[in-house]
Amino acid sequence: MAAASWYHRDISRVVAEELLAKAGRDGCFLVRDSESVSGAYALCLLFQRHVHTYRILPDDEGLLSVQTIQGIQAKCFRNLPDLIGAYQQPNNGLVTPLLYPVHRARQAADEDSDGEDGRGGRHVASTVLAGGAGAGTWLGAPVAGRTHISQQLHQRLQEQVHSSPASDFMGFMAEYLNHHLQLDLEALRHGHPQLRHLSTALVTACRALHRRIDFTLAGLETLARVFDPPVSPRSPAREQVSPGHRSPQPPADLELLLNKISTVNHLLSSLEKKVLKSLQETVSRHNLALPSVAAAPPPAAKPLAVQSFEVKVGKLQRAALMVDVESGTVAISKRGSGSPEETIPQDKILQLIKYQSMQSKVRLVYDREPQRSLSKDFIFPSARKREAFCQLLQLMKIQHSNLDEPDLISVYVGTWNMGSTPPPRSLASWLTSRGLGRTQDETTACIPHDIYVIGTQENSLGDREWVEFLRASLKTLMAIDYRVVALQCLWSIKIVVLVKPEHERRISHVHTSSVKTGIANTLGNKGAVGVSFLFNGTSFGFVNCHLASGSEKTHRRNQNYSDILRSLVLGDKRLGAFDLTLRFTHLFWFGDLNYRLDMDVQDILAHITKKEFEALLAVDQLNLEREKNKVFLRFSEGDISFPPTYRYERGSRDSYMWQKFKPTGMRINVPSWCDRILWKSHPETHVVCNSYGCTDNIVTSDHSPVFATFEVGVTSQFVPKKAPGSGPEPLACIEWESIEVIVKTASRSKCYIEFHSYCLEEAQRSGENTSQSCDVPGFLKLGWSAKHLPVLNPILPDLEYLGDQHLLLSIKGVESCESYGECCIAMRSMISSMAQQFETFLFHRGEETGSMRGWMKVRVPKDRRSTRERLYEWISFEEEDAEPVADAPTCPKPPLQRLRSRPHSLPEPASGYTNPAYFIFEGVP
Repeated sequence: MAAASWYHRDISRVVAEELLAKAGRDGCFLVRDSESVSGAYALCLLFQRHVHTYRILPDDEGLLSVQTIQGIQAKCFRNLPDLIGAYQQPNNGLVTPLLYPVHRARQAADEDSDGEDGRGGRHVASTVLAGGAGAGTWLGAPVAGRTHISQQLHQRLQEQVHSSPASDFMGFMAEYLNHHLQLDLEALRHGHPQLRHLSTALVTACRALHRRIDFTLAGLETLARVFDPPVSPRSPAREQVSPGHRSPQPPADLELLLNKISTVNHLLSSLEKKVLKSLQETVSRHNLALPSVAAAPPPAAKPLAVQSFEVKVGKLQRAALMVDVESGTVAISKRGSGSPEETIPQDKILQLIKYQSMQSKVRLVYDREPQRSLSKDFIFPSARKREAFCQLLQLMKIQHSNLDEPDLISVYVGTWNMGSTPPPRSLASWLTSRGLGRTQDETTACIPHDIYVIGTQENSLGDREWVEFLRASLKTLMAIDYRVVALQCLWSIKIVVLVKPEHERRISHVHTSSVKTGIANTLGNKGAVGVSFLFNGTSFGFVNCHLASGSEKTHRRNQNYSDILRSLVLGDKRLGAFDLTLRFTHLFWFGDLNYRLDMDVQDILAHITKKEFEALLAVDQLNLEREKNKVFLRFSEGDISFPPTYRYERGSRDSYMWQKFKPTGMRINVPSWCDRILWKSHPETHVVCNSYGCTDNIVTSDHSPVFATFEVGVTSQFVPKKAPGSGPEPLACIEWESIEVIVKTASRSKCYIEFHSYCLEEAQRSGENTSQSCDVPGFLKLGWSAKHLPVLNPILPDLEYLGDQHLLLSIKGVESCESYGECCIAMRSMISSMAQQFETFLFHRGEETGSMRGWMKVRVPKDRRSTRERLYEWISFEEEDAEPVADAPTCPKPPLQRLRSRPHSLPEPASGYTNPAYFIFEGVP
């Protein structure tokens, strides 16, 4: 018997409350996995429109009990069904008896072994394991008469779900153990050892293998015939059998399958010898000499050549800008003039201001004389040329800085569904960000990045072979022997992280993880792999995923995202209770997300021909789901200015193969942007996407490789400039005046706040909230006064250090210790002697669960307030308001701040402040 229908496994608190609210009757209940204690459960019960949550904890002997207040004897039960049955009776300590179970929705069998390319077979799983990752027991009411051996086999099967590479059979085997094992046992007792039901289960599980072997056999036989000795004209012709005509209706039994496997084994073992013998005979027959092939040595590292840019100065004057990165100078010369009119050393360049209203315009602010700065505006032929100029100046600043540790690094992220075929010999266009979309200019394309992160799906190469191929490709292109930080694989989904040799010592705390989201979440043909690490003091996370395929499976893809978000084990273990998207300074998420375009295929093709991508992006499923706050909350994505990357005809990029003929009929795969790269960073950090596009000359797969490059600000392990004295050290302190929170919940639980940060020695905790109201159904308003909020003392009091730190806050229920939402606050803008206001959103398990505002200040001792400008802070953005006077002193404006948007999860206000759920964002656009 499967798990009890009221057990909803690992759904979130928000989803549980929504299900109970939909049921609507007092006494409705369900059970889910606890979010705060591994192996425990949460009993959620609806009474008077509020959800009450009780923790069910296991003891040392595995007995389950509802958590009670101190002094009350807990009732223990052997399993969940017994516990639920007991609490269905009145007067058992709950607010109301358990009356109406809220049943779990039955999931349809997932057939996406790989629907888009037809290489995978059809898998059906009718039974899934009840526990899921992290659950320690097989749940469900025991079947009457189930033998001890059956229970042992169930336990062994569950253990194998997480470790066996053959986990694709788990669904079939769970079905067999649940329903047919007893029948085979009975037959065995009566002297029939054939195990008929096991044979039937194996035949069902191996259907896809039959088809794969048929195609493999056909290819091997064809190749073998190529190298057979010539057949005499009088010899009888060999009978040729195609895979589809091997027999009129081949019986799908194990004997036939074993014969096929034996044939494949024989062909594979003899084919190499046959080919070798044939080639040796050809060489001796024609007296051929085989030349030795010597590998070309990699190019030696060369200094970056001087780059020239044609620009306009003012309205009519034309000039040339010569950027010499190696010598650290920018030379300005009039058009046609052989000698520079002015040469500016890099240490005299004060600021570079990019105009937002004119993407090809930039202002250069520099020192000309003591106490006098000048500025000049330059207009480049294109925005791409302007970006190349800015990148070269940034690189020049970095190379000539006296810093021991970098402030700024470049990160390359690439994703490619390889279509189960080997890659071409050269990946140059992919690794140098050239092709379609926002691409690198030729002047900067071959500047090596500090970190390369390569994600692939349907990658048929071996792990070591793929890594060495990437390293060799980069060595050929960049003349740098990149080091491997991490490799993580899940079947054909792979992620590789490579860094420059000089950065290897800066990498620490490397973690890897993977999550299966295929059939019953036990198949690894779909899922994700992830890597996280620290680069000096900055935390990075990278996730490469392959989500469910098919235009109609948007909800399934959303669920895949949620499962990955919840199950990937990355980053600092102390932050394990926080949403994955909050654990890292910078998180990059990419892969074959498989979201499609909701438009008729002919209309899509017409828009692609006219390069009308905006019309297509308006019906892009990923964009639509993000607008609904279903997935990738508060993530960013670069502008898409390249055509859909799927589904091309292999061998060409001229046409899309949108029709696929299958035994069940024709399937339409509309051209879509399946392959995407998104990111999310902590507030007030520096990250700029410099390119986002796809290649146009790698044609081995039906997907085009996608790339994005980023300029990322990083922090170093801070060393105080002031040596400690003999007296007591002055302390910085973080003080709170008040915090107000609104959470989306039907609970009335009292809450507390947990404070986490790398700048704190340990996590801190507030007292219980001092005010509470629930005037709006489904929302709980909480408040804390200064008396109930802790004063936090960072481990270092220096302004330069504190300006790079962030606080992570979690709102937790007093009774359940489960999170109602988490958020991140940047300390930089809170440093002041006066309290500063902050506003932010709350997240939990990928969902927006509320909002928080408050007043706080970060006080820094007077003698610790020195700081320095970061290398990335000298480039800023400015709207063009008026033409500056040439050679006039300037005072550049600070970068523009983005307007804050109101959380979509909060209900729309009826009229201003009358709606308490809107009070935080009153007056904010």
